[in-house]
Amino acid sequence: MKRDDATTLPPSITTDRPAGRGASATADVAVVTHAARLRGAVNVPGDKSISHRALILATLAAGRSRIIGAGDGADVRSTAGIMEALGAVVERRTGYGRNVDYVVDSPGGDALRQPATTLDCGNSGTSLRLVAGMLAGLPMTAVLDGDESLRQRPVARIIEPLRSMGATLHGRRDDSLPPLTVVGHTPLKAVEFTTQVPSAQVKSAILLAGLRASGRTTVREAVVTRDHTERMLRARGVGVERVDGPDGGAAWTIEGGVAVQAITERVPGDPSAAAFWLVAGAIHPDAEITLPDVGVNPTRRAVIDILRAMGADIDERTTVPDDGVGEPRADLTVRSSELRGIDIGPAAVAAAIDEIPVLCLAASQASGITTIRGAGELRHKESDRIGGIAAGLAALAADLTVEGDDITIRGATTLRGSATDSRDDHRLAMTFAVAALTATGQTSIRRPLAAAISYPGFFEDLERVRA
Repeated sequence: MKRDDATTLPPSITTDRPAGRGASATADVAVVTHAARLRGAVNVPGDKSISHRALILATLAAGRSRIIGAGDGADVRSTAGIMEALGAVVERRTGYGRNVDYVVDSPGGDALRQPATTLDCGNSGTSLRLVAGMLAGLPMTAVLDGDESLRQRPVARIIEPLRSMGATLHGRRDDSLPPLTVVGHTPLKAVEFTTQVPSAQVKSAILLAGLRASGRTTVREAVVTRDHTERMLRARGVGVERVDGPDGGAAWTIEGGVAVQAITERVPGDPSAAAFWLVAGAIHPDAEITLPDVGVNPTRRAVIDILRAMGADIDERTTVPDDGVGEPRADLTVRSSELRGIDIGPAAVAAAIDEIPVLCLAASQASGITTIRGAGELRHKESDRIGGIAAGLAALAADLTVEGDDITIRGATTLRGSATDSRDDHRLAMTFAVAALTATGQTSIRRPLAAAISYPGFFEDLERVRA
């Protein structure tokens, strides 16, 4: 797999060609104008979270694994490159639409090699945290690093549990930030660990380390976070037990020493990518958009349920039911809706953490007041997303205030085209582009190429649905 093609620009965002009637862009600025109506079907990228995990588990499994319909964003490519550096043969093939298929031939976890250079995670916090858990139980030393944004992302939350299992980990600035050095230990000690912040990445890092531990490793979380790792381990022959707590949390237990099996896996459409089109369709006065084959895992579908609670007209037709092992899927259709403000509490925020920026946009077009409480984790993403969304939506004439980790949005307001800045954050870039579809005039978005981190074809899809 070639790493250099990760920088290829999508056709609509080149420096020498306009992006169509409604959007134009250079490498630095995209300009999006109001859309008269929105129609069509959008095949969203393969789920980014699942694509990362599938590559990691395929590398831990001895033999050939196939990953069908993976997302092709820069973050997933970072993980694929790391797996190659550890000794897997990773072949990236053209898939359906803009997604790709991966064929991974691996010697298995026991035969992976010491990387010759620093492992480049790019902008991907998922790559850094999950690979740290993978490496903790391998007899090697590796350094995980990335771009300047990633170097500001917290790592202490994974250092603590992995150290307690016997691995040695060091970061910079009192072990709080990357680069992260991991010195693996075999075997690790099984632990019982309670996460302090709801985080599927921390939970997954511990479970991946637990594969190489002697005994049973348990992770407890006060708020149930996305459970892709647990489902995917079960599908590969590793038992993962779940015990629900009385307060809405859960405990997850894995038995160490069980071999991960090589399988073929089909990746569903990413609900976080679908969220932008769900909001676009709901807030636009003349819209109908269909999203085929989207993942509707109960731990990932919060954005659908929150939008419905706000009054969004979203039809859902199940295509793959939930069996507790694989990923349930559905075709979604969203239509123009009359939204109303609601209260979104900390548990709902944790369940929809990646979708909060675009939900803030939806709230700006809902009648009444929407409160979003306990969103502090957004400050530790690719950017300070609370600051970024507040600045961008305020520039577009939305009425919102921020107090600590809480956001209050008063709607509905008429959005006016203005200059916005993605801050090199893919979710901010796409949120402001969706806002521009309903705003008067034209909206400029600085650093639009950030969208390619998770959704390389976003601006082309935007042009298709506005036609």
